[in-house]
Amino acid sequence: MNEFSIEVGGQTVRRSSDYEKGRTSFLLVDMQRIWAEPMMDPTHPHPADSYFMKRVHEMVIPNQVRILNAFRAAGENVLHTIIESLTADGRDRSLDHKLSDMHVPKGAPEGAIIAPLTPTENEPVLPKTSSGLFNSTNADYVLRNLDTRFLIIAGIVTDQCVDMAVRDAADRGYLVTLVHDACATYTPERHEAALRAYGGYCWITDTDTVVARINALKC
Repeated sequence: MNEFSIEVGGQTVRRSSDYEKGRTSFLLVDMQRIWAEPMMDPTHPHPADSYFMKRVHEMVIPNQVRILNAFRAAGENVLHTIIESLTADGRDRSLDHKLSDMHVPKGAPEGAIIAPLTPTENEPVLPKTSSGLFNSTNADYVLRNLDTRFLIIAGIVTDQCVDMAVRDAADRGYLVTLVHDACATYTPERHEAALRAYGGYCWITDTDTVVARINALKC
C-alpha cells in the first residue's frame, strides 16, 4: 500500500513519521492473567499448547517486554488497559459484555496484568468494560494531557480490542503504530485478516523497528 503524506504546520506527516521525544506513548491492551494464562478465561479456555497461548508466550510477551523496556529507558509514556468492572457484580458493564458473560470483578486476581508487564507507579492503568478503550475510559483525555502524538499499540486480541483501539485512536487524530508481532488472536488467519482490515488506520511494523526508533529518542 502506498503511503500518503500531508503538510501539517510546515512538516511532512506520514503514518510512519519518526517518533518525537516526549510525544510518544506505548499502549498495552488487556495483557491480563485471565486472557494470557492457559485455561483461565471461562469463555475461551485455551490450553498451554494451543496456537494462541504458544504465540502469546513465545512471541508476544517477549516482544512486548522489549518494547516496554525501551520506552522506560527512553522516559516515554506507557499505558495499560484492562477489562475490569467498576463494581463487584458487574452491573456497570456494557450490554455487550453482559450478553457475552464477560466480567472481571474489581480487584480480582485473575484480572491482574501479567507479571512480566507489571506497571510502574507512573504507568496509568485504564479499566474498561467494552471492547473499545475510548468508549469506556478517559483514555483520550489522559493521552492528550501526556501530549501524545504517536501511539504505539500492542496486545490481545488483534481483531477485537486491539482493532478497536487502533481505529478509534486514528479517528481521534493520533498517529498509530500497530506492532504486529506483539499482538495475538485465536488463529493465524484471524490475525492476518485483522491486519489487512485496519491497515489503513495505522502504520503496521515489527518489534525490532519500534525498539530501534524508541532507542533513538534517548540520544
